Amino acid sequence: MRRALGVLAALVLLGGVTYALIPDPDPHPGPGPLVKVNGLIGSEKRAFFENQEVKDELAKQGLEVHADSTGSWTMVDQAKQANIDFAFPASTSPVKEVQKIWGLQDSPLVPFYSPLVIVTHQAVAEVLQANQLADVSQGIVTFRMDAYLAALRNGTKWQDLKGAGDHPELSGRIFVTTTDPQSSSSGAMYVALLSYLVNNHQPVADQAGIDTSKDVLRTATSLQGGQKSSSDEPFKDFLAGVGNPLVFAYESQAAQSVLSGAPTGDMVVMYPDSTIYSDHTVVARDDKGAKLAGLLQDDPELRRLEAKFGFRPQADKDVFAKEVSGRKPTFAPDLSSAKVKQWQVPTQDVLQKLVAAAKGNAQ
Repeated sequence: MRRALGVLAALVLLGGVTYALIPDPDPHPGPGPLVKVNGLIGSEKRAFFENQEVKDELAKQGLEVHADSTGSWTMVDQAKQANIDFAFPASTSPVKEVQKIWGLQDSPLVPFYSPLVIVTHQAVAEVLQANQLADVSQGIVTFRMDAYLAALRNGTKWQDLKGAGDHPELSGRIFVTTTDPQSSSSGAMYVALLSYLVNNHQPVADQAGIDTSKDVLRTATSLQGGQKSSSDEPFKDFLAGVGNPLVFAYESQAAQSVLSGAPTGDMVVMYPDSTIYSDHTVVARDDKGAKLAGLLQDDPELRRLEAKFGFRPQADKDVFAKEVSGRKPTFAPDLSSAKVKQWQVPTQDVLQKLVAAAKGNAQ
């Protein structure tokens, strides 16, 4: 009897040892082999797709995304490559061209958006406010586009403004730095915005409107000198204290910098009173691209991460406001509080002609 109990005890002990040598099953088993999805994205979304939390959430849903960043218009040419499952430009403008290349006619998803803003420094914002080029209410700064258009037309210099004499670093003509409108969506949107203002706050729809706008567009572009091809370059220059103190950027770029804890100095985010919301649109070439688009729109965790990277998810209007609440600089929790008016982008054909006019290539 004693021997039997001893054998049983040994077996129990051996079983315990054996159990200890067998690893616990994964409480969160993966979805199996990941499906690789290849695509093109605007440079402003590169940090989002490179983030490990984003990669992990996509992996839980069975996807491994490989995204190359490029300018939104350069994307149109690169979309001809055979191994591309999706294109994700920063606006709807290049979407129809990509769809045409891929033979698509469906309505693509817009998981999130970001208004275009102007970033500057605190001292510059104060000079602009003192000269009725900007307003501030509850910490939200609005940039007055009609007053800026008048400054462009009149050749106004910084030192012509009241209070600018205290800031010798402010010199030369007043202008906004943008990306190259021939390769980047944000630069093209700036050109379209100026043409809208010149055209009595109406989208340009014909050659007469293009002809009326071309002198202002050419001035606004030539003042900048060389223009960068993607939106992250001028924004990084701004953060480094290099170049012009007024930079046209996506709100998401500024918000992501703040939310990530990156140093932003005395950056001020100004909301143009007439602007455009950059609708980040996924053109899905196949089922893999369509699955990614659906997840970016509907997955709650991905929406949280989108807001963390400064984007405004379409399906959850409050998540962005919660992320930026109490942060400096001040962001508009909703765009009505910034007194922003969104305008309609001209047709693709007209926009291309406006860009040509801005670059001095008008016919």
